[in-house]
Amino acid sequence: MRALLLRDLRLAVRAGGGFGLGLAFFLIVVVLVPFGVGPETALLTRIAPGILWLGALLACLLSLDRILALDWEDGSLDLIATAPLPLEAAVSVKALAHWLTTGLPLVAAAPVLGLLLNLPGPGYLWLVLSLAIGTPALSVIGTFGAALTVGLKRGGLLMSLLVLPLYVPTLIFGAEVARRGAEGMDPVTPLLMLGGLTCGTIALLPFASAAVLRVNLR
Repeated sequence: MRALLLRDLRLAVRAGGGFGLGLAFFLIVVVLVPFGVGPETALLTRIAPGILWLGALLACLLSLDRILALDWEDGSLDLIATAPLPLEAAVSVKALAHWLTTGLPLVAAAPVLGLLLNLPGPGYLWLVLSLAIGTPALSVIGTFGAALTVGLKRGGLLMSLLVLPLYVPTLIFGAEVARRGAEGMDPVTPLLMLGGLTCGTIALLPFASAAVLRVNLR
């Protein structure tokens, strides 16, 4: 499992689907929002948690098609499927590699980008905490979408259409945690819901992804 994880990390960086692409897109979204809604400080403060969460979600979406596509193209996916390592574990490792190269850098960059949107001081901790808990679910769901569309030509758009509805609950609760934290309200309830969604996703979707991959590889 460690060898597979290190291999996927190297491939993600070499193929251009690592943290650089996601961070660049995240930065672009945050920088363009004030141009679109105006330089009103009160308005930016109010919408900052939602914008930061939406930017992180879309940045994660950019590199989903690379999770399994490269292995499909060079035939490595067939070898992984027939290896002694269970396919469910291999899928989980790939989701972890995606989170390490995409989700984790977004979590680290979010407080810096929050300054551009005038995020209130109390909201930084809850923003980072919500992203740290919620972004693993985005990677696991994205891996499931990649398994559904693996082998399809130009399957990136189809995968986005399939994955985005599954992202909505995580986006709702994650943004609510950050919003409540920024406004000084109690964020525990949405935080627990977000943690439950992430735990359920991590527990169930690798099995669904492995089952879909077995069908696609027949």
